Amino acid sequence: MNGVLITFEGPDASGKTTQIRLLEEMLRGMGLQPLLTREPGGTPIGERIREILLDRSSQEMTPMTEMLLYAASRAQHVEQVIRPALEAGRIVISDRFTDSSIAYQGYGRELGETVARINAIATGGLEPDLTFLLMTTPESMRKRIAEEQQDRMEAEQDAFHEKVLRGFLEVHRQHPERIERIDGTQTIEAIAARIREKALAIIRSRYEI
Repeated sequence: MNGVLITFEGPDASGKTTQIRLLEEMLRGMGLQPLLTREPGGTPIGERIREILLDRSSQEMTPMTEMLLYAASRAQHVEQVIRPALEAGRIVISDRFTDSSIAYQGYGRELGETVARINAIATGGLEPDLTFLLMTTPESMRKRIAEEQQDRMEAEQDAFHEKVLRGFLEVHRQHPERIERIDGTQTIEAIAARIREKALAIIRSRYEI
């Protein structure tokens, strides 16, 4: 495949959406046409799964069901959207990918190595070329998202989100060459500058720009 897959990871309300938009604007200003997508979701089937996963009325969902639904959405996403775009030589920017499942279900739900194994099947072994991990705290998330606006995952207790943070840190420890860890409490401009530098380095290694 000739394209580039860039993913954004991190706890809820870490500023991913803002930074994805800024990266998109920069790339379009350079004459590139990046494909923006998200997980769970990214396809009609994936968006329907997303509704189930994030609906606060889905309280009876078991950790295993949750993990398998995320993997199902990802399998559809890779097959229908991501892989075809990469094969066409496009830059794909995804708001979350497999690292989120490892952090949230592997560590947060304590499902362990099962999560990585299932997702390797779901993605056909596809991994990002570059991942930006924006780190914040559960306290920061509570300040940014009002309680009544929180989805099922965001509404989890701080103890759960602390385990998720540890999961993201472990993923970064295992893949430091791929994952660029960024302090999400910095200014938007400072974060964007670092993302721009790292993204352009890998994009220029693949495209003549």
